[in-house]
Amino acid sequence: MATKKKKKPAKKAAKRKTVKKAAKRKTVKKAAKRKAPKKKKTATKRKPSAAFMKPMKISATLAAVIGAGPYPRTEVTKKLWQYIKRKGLQDSKNRRDINADDNLRAVFGGRSKVNMFEMTKLVSKHLS
Repeated sequence: MATKKKKKPAKKAAKRKTVKKAAKRKTVKKAAKRKAPKKKKTATKRKPSAAFMKPMKISATLAAVIGAGPYPRTEVTKKLWQYIKRKGLQDSKNRRDINADDNLRAVFGGRSKVNMFEMTKLVSKHLS
């Protein structure tokens, strides 16, 4: 006579899965404990690039705005912003736009309104 095999209940399979998950959790916790704590970096000042700090010749139209003399590109941008803030040329609604006066219009290639991100591109034409 043939005997019928009984199917094993699904409970054992479920128990195995939970045991495996628990083992994984333990290994993850152990791995986290093993890692050395990250060391804090000491605060050091970044050195500016030599290319940015090289004094450049300025065109006459740009010199009318920021003053004559060779300046590094970083200093040219700073002086331009000083001029813009002093004259109140930044747009009140959209602060990214600069409304050019007569001196700046010559620097910006005749444009009366320039985005602050375009400004450095237009000014770079006056540096050599």
